[in-house]
Amino acid sequence: MSTLEESAAAPAAQNVALWDIFTAFVRISVMSFGGSTAAWAYRAVVEERKWMDNDAFVAGMTLSQVMPGANPVNVSLYVGQRLRGPLGALVGAIGMILPALVVVLVLAVLYTRLSGYPLTHFLLLGIAAAGVGATFSMGAKVAVRVERKLLRYVFAMVAFVTVGVLHWPTVPVVLVLVPLSIICAAMEN
Repeated sequence: MSTLEESAAAPAAQNVALWDIFTAFVRISVMSFGGSTAAWAYRAVVEERKWMDNDAFVAGMTLSQVMPGANPVNVSLYVGQRLRGPLGALVGAIGMILPALVVVLVLAVLYTRLSGYPLTHFLLLGIAAAGVGATFSMGAKVAVRVERKLLRYVFAMVAFVTVGVLHWPTVPVVLVLVPLSIICAAMEN
């Protein structure tokens, strides 16, 4: 997107009502489970409401993953900030946190009472599988839209193998890969 298009899109984003931001993140919070939060946020923010384009959302997801705190809350802060400034960030975060807190408290009580039944564990495995599938779906949608350059795939594979397969700590991997990727990107341009 050109700078002109970005500046033209910015005022329209400012017209998003705080209530809309709140209800969008309430819905995301209630509907998602585990890692699938990013997939639900992507669907709500980029595909359904078109509050952001793919690149802006991916930038926010990336930032959310390297910043301290819970990724879903960081995403709600980022989106809210982009749409309505500090108040939008606060409203988005409250929309993300409040329902999740209530759901977790209710589930804790239910789990305490039902944890002895094998069906409970079977249901939790199914929910976890759905979360993994939703996360994969979002990743596939984003990957299709990313500009195809070999170096991006190399860095993605290195990150996947080191963190996902070898279980190396994420922070040191990111601290090494980020500067290298910036240097490589600068050399490409």
